[in-house]
Amino acid sequence: MAGGSRGGFPAWMTAAAARIDLSGGAAATSGSQPPQPGPSPAVVADQELGMAERALSAASAAFISAIIVNPLDVAKTRLQAQAAGVPYYQAPQMAALGPDAILSELRCSPSCTRGIILGSEPICPPDCFQYKGTVDVFLKVVRQEGFGRLWRGTNAGLALAIPTVGIYLPCYDIFRNKIEDFTRSNAPGLTPYAPLVAGSVARSLACIACSPIELARTRMQAYKEFQPGVKPPGMWKTLLGVLSPHASPGQNVQNYRVLWTGVGAQLARDVPFSAICWSTLEPIRRKLLGLVAEDGDAASVLGANFAAGFVAGSLAAGVTCPLDVAKTRRQIEKDAQKAMRMTTRQTLVDILRSEGPKGLFTGVGPRVARAGPSVGIVISFYEVIKYALHQRNMS
Repeated sequence: MAGGSRGGFPAWMTAAAARIDLSGGAAATSGSQPPQPGPSPAVVADQELGMAERALSAASAAFISAIIVNPLDVAKTRLQAQAAGVPYYQAPQMAALGPDAILSELRCSPSCTRGIILGSEPICPPDCFQYKGTVDVFLKVVRQEGFGRLWRGTNAGLALAIPTVGIYLPCYDIFRNKIEDFTRSNAPGLTPYAPLVAGSVARSLACIACSPIELARTRMQAYKEFQPGVKPPGMWKTLLGVLSPHASPGQNVQNYRVLWTGVGAQLARDVPFSAICWSTLEPIRRKLLGLVAEDGDAASVLGANFAAGFVAGSLAAGVTCPLDVAKTRRQIEKDAQKAMRMTTRQTLVDILRSEGPKGLFTGVGPRVARAGPSVGIVISFYEVIKYALHQRNMS
């Protein structure tokens, strides 16, 4: 266990990261001291935090992350939805265009030089509304829909992130501690795999519990409102819109299964993401924290956690991008019967046949750009808030 830093701060922050080394043995103390038997006080303190305190720490970290990275999530979803055929251009009704017609929705930008003269006003061709990349999504959303649209779905994102991460990180902490304790006594060679197993199980629980909110967020971010002055539907209206085709006088539990549309694709994406992320994050974090153990302050420990989270999140996001594309395709499908028949495997095969390998990585840029900072922020702030709660309990 790394320790001996100012005020004990790094000792607390490194408690979870320094419990094991890659060979499955106990982590060494700072410097050249041999390992000490039994858990250190910092590890004991980490284990003594209750589920409610861990959930509060995780939810607070998720709140901050969701607000910061939401524009990248919008860009990723728009690019994936566009590839699936979602229109972002509404053809003008020629007869309905009078001298007072509002044509802002028919211009990709006031400065566009490609406009076609219709009456006395220029109108952009359809390809002007096609998104060509992450930055292009940002520019066109701001120009056509307003700056605030980059945070479209933030309410659903917060409603999703807080309970999801509030379930995910505390369960990961608890499962990892239990698995490490068990394997250290019974199968030391399996101890390095504790983060992989704990992360996969914790993420599965969080995905299943919060899948309807993920469905609402994806649809809110994917679709564009064409009517000027009309407010796009919020999270609850979006979910009611999903349910409406299945409404019947004898409404039963089976009809609500549609709210979990794409949950299989979401699990297929998030479980491998979690396994890759934690398996990468823990060894990197241990290495970085080992470098700052003696002289590290709060900033250096936060930096180590953020850097490890950034690298792990970026790698996991890139590898699992095809599964994210499949999830988006399934969740934006408006034909309820088709959506219920779709499978993740068939969706991936269809994308590969129609668009080639490139189609499987649609939106990979904003997905990686979002996941790296998001994981780094969540991990860093989670540890900080756990530390603050621990200090409050101690006092």
